[in-house]
Amino acid sequence: MRPLTEEETRVMFEKIAKYIGENLQLLVDRPDGTYCFRLHNDRVYYVSENILKLAANISGNKLVSLGTCFGKFTKTHKFRLHVTALDYLAPYAKHKVWIKPGAEQSFLYGNHVLKSGLGRITENTSQYQGVVVYSMADIPLGFGVAAKSTQDCRKVDPMAIVVFHQTT
Repeated sequence: MRPLTEEETRVMFEKIAKYIGENLQLLVDRPDGTYCFRLHNDRVYYVSENILKLAANISGNKLVSLGTCFGKFTKTHKFRLHVTALDYLAPYAKHKVWIKPGAEQSFLYGNHVLKSGLGRITENTSQYQGVVVYSMADIPLGFGVAAKSTQDCRKVDPMAIVVFHQTT
């Protein structure tokens, strides 16, 4: 378990900023304590500094995980966001998409969201912007990328893809 390097931190924060924008600072400096990111076996963990101090007594090869896994670095050093980060990123999301109950299961099985399954979308969502996908009951389901902007979504046919599936 080690701190992230400058390059790893930059790549990870760029990916997270696609979904929550400048609210990234709220993730680290929380009112209930200071949290940090640590790398272990190419996975990035989000952990409280109090728990991190307690875990210092455990050797690295015996440590399985610590805190919440936010994602992993691929072999090409790209960062993949995991669905376990959803509970932490959803409250700070700038752009959101709500899908109808009929399209929920399709999205959870890994399919893209069609215009016919789109319930609502936040205003001023640009094309290829990172979005958090919600059910109509405001339950976060996963991450996606907007295939069309908010204005384009109003004009497309019902079978057009409006959100690309990223993580569920």
